[in-house]
Amino acid sequence: MEYEKIIDLIHEIESSSITDFALQKGEFRISIKKEGTKEPKAEDDRTIDIEERGNRKRETQEQDVLIEEGTMIRSPLVGVFHAAKTQDGEAQVAIGSHIDEGQILGAIEAMKLMNDVVAACSGTVAEVLVKDGDFVYIDAGTTCYEIIPFLRGKDIVVVTNGIHNVDRLLENNIKTYILGGYVKPLTKAVIGEEVILDLGKYRFTKAFIGANGISANSSITTPDISEANIKAEAIRRSKDVYVVTDSSKFGKVSFAKICDLDEVSIVTDAKKEVIDKRILENTRIISVE
Repeated sequence: MEYEKIIDLIHEIESSSITDFALQKGEFRISIKKEGTKEPKAEDDRTIDIEERGNRKRETQEQDVLIEEGTMIRSPLVGVFHAAKTQDGEAQVAIGSHIDEGQILGAIEAMKLMNDVVAACSGTVAEVLVKDGDFVYIDAGTTCYEIIPFLRGKDIVVVTNGIHNVDRLLENNIKTYILGGYVKPLTKAVIGEEVILDLGKYRFTKAFIGANGISANSSITTPDISEANIKAEAIRRSKDVYVVTDSSKFGKVSFAKICDLDEVSIVTDAKKEVIDKRILENTRIISVE
C-alpha cells in the first residue's frame, strides 16, 4: 500500500468512532488500534501562574516550528509530537537551534504509528507558536477553530468564547474554560460585558485572534463592536498575540477596530509578495500553506 494512502487511512480512522482496525492484502498487513483518552490534569485554581508553569520541565515539544525566513515546518498529520533528542537528552528543536534541510526534527505519533517530521529547508528556529505549559486564548470563529487539532498532545489550558471550539478542544483532550455571556445564534460566539469581566481573571501566554479586515490605514478590524472589545481585551491580557486570517481579509476594513498592526503577529496563507508593504513594515507575517 502506498505511503500516502496509509496516511489518508489513518486520518479517516482518527476522525471516526472506530477503535480497532485491521487490513490484510497478500503479504501486506496493517493493524490500527486507538488508545483510550486520558483525563486532563486537574488545576487547583482557575487562574494560572504563567511564570511558574513556564519553568516546569517539558516532556513534549512543538508541533509547528517557524524558521527565520518565515517557513512553517508542518507535521504530516495530526498527532502527538515526539522531538528528536541530542546525546544529552535535550530537544533538538528549540528557539535558536540551527536546522539543516532534510533533518529529522522528530516524529508524529498517530494510531501507534510514527511519522517523521522533516525540515523542508535550512535555517534557525525563530519561534514556537504553542508549547507545553502555555495558557492560551482561542477566539471564536472558523479560522481559529481550524488550529485546534494541532494542539493535541500538549499540556496546555485553553480559554475560549467560541461554543464551536469547546467540543473540538475536548475531543483533543485539552483542558478548556468557556467564557460566560450572551451566545450569538449564528456564529455561536459568546459576547457581552460578562465576557470582558470574565477575561479579567486570566493572563495568557498566547492568544489566537480572528479578524475580518487587515489594512495599512485602519489596522485590524471586525464588524461587531462587542466582539472587537472582547478581542482587544484578550490581546491586552496576552504576552504573544497571533491574528489568524486568510488572504481574503487583506485590504478590507470592517466597522470596529480591534488593535494596531504592531500589537500582533499575523498568521496567514497570503504570500508576502502580495501584501501591502505598509502592513509588512508594521507587523510580522508568518506565512503558512
